[in-house]
Amino acid sequence: MSVTALVGAQWGDEGKGKIIDILAEKADVVVRSQGGNNAGHTVVADGATYKLRLVPSGILYPDKVCVIGNGIVLDPKALLAEMKEIERSGKSLNGLKIDARAHVVMPYHIALDGLSEKMRGGSDIGTTKRGIGPCYMDKAERSGIRMCDFTDEKIFEQKLRANLLIKNKILTEIYGGEAIDFDEVFGEYVEYAKALRPYVTDASVLVYDAIKSGKNVLFEGAQGALLDIDVGTYPYVTSSHPTAGGFCIGTGIGPTLIDECLGVCKSYTTRVGKGPFPTELDDEVGDMIRQKGGEYGTVTGRARRCGWLDLVILRFAVRVNGLTSLAVNKLDTLTGLGKLKVCVGYKKDGKILSDFPVDIADLGGCEPVYEIFDGWNEDISNVRAYGDLPLNARKYIEFIENTLKVKVAMVGVGPSRKQNLTR
Repeated sequence: MSVTALVGAQWGDEGKGKIIDILAEKADVVVRSQGGNNAGHTVVADGATYKLRLVPSGILYPDKVCVIGNGIVLDPKALLAEMKEIERSGKSLNGLKIDARAHVVMPYHIALDGLSEKMRGGSDIGTTKRGIGPCYMDKAERSGIRMCDFTDEKIFEQKLRANLLIKNKILTEIYGGEAIDFDEVFGEYVEYAKALRPYVTDASVLVYDAIKSGKNVLFEGAQGALLDIDVGTYPYVTSSHPTAGGFCIGTGIGPTLIDECLGVCKSYTTRVGKGPFPTELDDEVGDMIRQKGGEYGTVTGRARRCGWLDLVILRFAVRVNGLTSLAVNKLDTLTGLGKLKVCVGYKKDGKILSDFPVDIADLGGCEPVYEIFDGWNEDISNVRAYGDLPLNARKYIEFIENTLKVKVAMVGVGPSRKQNLTR
């Protein structure tokens, strides 16, 4: 039996989709446990590119059970559109399961998300405006609509009517927006509920039974450790737990059932949205990394901010996730850049910090301390064995490994399944 949790070790967008896709081949069950359609995975398989937002990446294999866990906030309209895209590509949805406890993103969540960001003005967080935060707010307030409510027409009608009484007051009287019509939403969303009802189950029992029966289970992370609502770069974070603990909360299983935790990072650092970024490259090198690495969001298309690799961030990810190994993606992007820099610490007020600061105000005042490495010019995209990489590329990877004291188990040299070197 193998139960593996895979998490993003930076600010998300680390290329987890490719690693998940590779690991999913040997998994029996693939589980997504947090976030919503504000996160996406891009997978290149068999010459085709798939952009997945809510459905676990294991769906690209015909014999996998793919679980949307209770920690997810689910936009039914977006999910059904994604399911249609998957079916059009010739893939089956037979293995898809949705936990009955997952909360439903409603139109008023999306409206509130956009209006609240607008009201913040220059202090906006930079959300995707897909209603994720407001849905999690309702979950915490205990007024949310879960899938088990959504697929029961009478309960859904009662909860939607009660919620709109409050939400419409907030939309119109606080934000100056438009009220949402009950009949219009109910009529539309009842049809979505009917379409999704066959997929709804108690996923916690399903996953637990799979683990106890000796099946291989892969917990598929979305976003990254620095976006965790509790330990991330608050307030520029998401509204859920992309760290390893989120798999337990968002799937309803205990931590002792997870055997390994694999962290995924890039050979450099990126982030989307606002907030301090110590190693950011606001110059032609940053532009070159962005263009070579295709650093644009899967869901939003937004250009990502790019910078040198930051081992302070990765040391944080090792600690808060309990990482047992790392996968380093996009090593090929650094080809031809000349001298490469790796941040090994932060300098602040004359002191060297090795641990990631709690307060983003402190982070904003940090200056990166770099180690400098010779780069390489050889094309590595066709390399298929780690030992065949240029010496300087191997030195770069081994420095990461030795500094963090965590094995680099995989190295990515391109977007496809074949362009992944296993050590």
